[in-house]
Amino acid sequence: MSSYKTLMVSTPKPFVYMVKLNRPEKLNAMNSTMWKEFKECFDGLSVNPNCRVVILSAAGKVFCAGIDLQSMMELGQNLAEHEDIARKCKVLEPTIKDYQDSFTAIEKCSKPVIAAIHGACIGAGVDMISAADIRYASCNAYFQIKEVDIGMAADVGTLQRFPKVVGSDSLIRELVYTARKYPATEALESGFISRMLDNEESLLNKSLEIAEDIASKSPVAVQGSKISMVYSRDHSVQEGLDHIAMHNKAMLQSEDFLNAAMAQAVKGDPPVFSKL
Repeated sequence: MSSYKTLMVSTPKPFVYMVKLNRPEKLNAMNSTMWKEFKECFDGLSVNPNCRVVILSAAGKVFCAGIDLQSMMELGQNLAEHEDIARKCKVLEPTIKDYQDSFTAIEKCSKPVIAAIHGACIGAGVDMISAADIRYASCNAYFQIKEVDIGMAADVGTLQRFPKVVGSDSLIRELVYTARKYPATEALESGFISRMLDNEESLLNKSLEIAEDIASKSPVAVQGSKISMVYSRDHSVQEGLDHIAMHNKAMLQSEDFLNAAMAQAVKGDPPVFSKL
């Protein structure tokens, strides 16, 4: 994981991994390398038994400036090699789906992901953090669903996930259609973020504090909870109940359940859970 060109991965606390976007000179804009590395990183963390929770942050003055326009120009050059629309589509479709899969990797990651956002979070940055489990921001953060300003509809997750996070359909459509800035204060009020901190230092400290707390819990319980919540969001209540029943008929036989229940009953020391 230390060999990434666009990401910096560290372990600030036991079982806590920090994934930092690391193109500060390019405002952490997403280029083709970052798209690939992002998926590879989160796919790896999903199966890493030493990881129980991930903090997603960024180096530099802003969180993410969106897609790297140089990458867009390179894609345009590839399209220019074809005249027929069907053949252009054959170039575009796998690229779009690869980009979608990069951020879906956050959602598919079995470990909870805390997004810690400071400064600007624009375009693809909003797609990215919409897939996170928890979103915190510094007071100087702002968000911008900016795709309409470059003549396209957002296509890597914002239009699908953002409306399921924020309750106001009217607000969502306003932000999408106008591409206006959405400051942290408003994002907190409307539920897109759940905490707003004074500065980047306090943002990272709070994220680490919550991550440590999550990491101390049973990985069987935490990961099972994430799987169920993601599934239930996109299915009926009954389907969600059936899904967690199928999951828990096995997981309730785990040593984690017995150890945690006994610790609660006797009010003894917090249990120490094995790697998963």
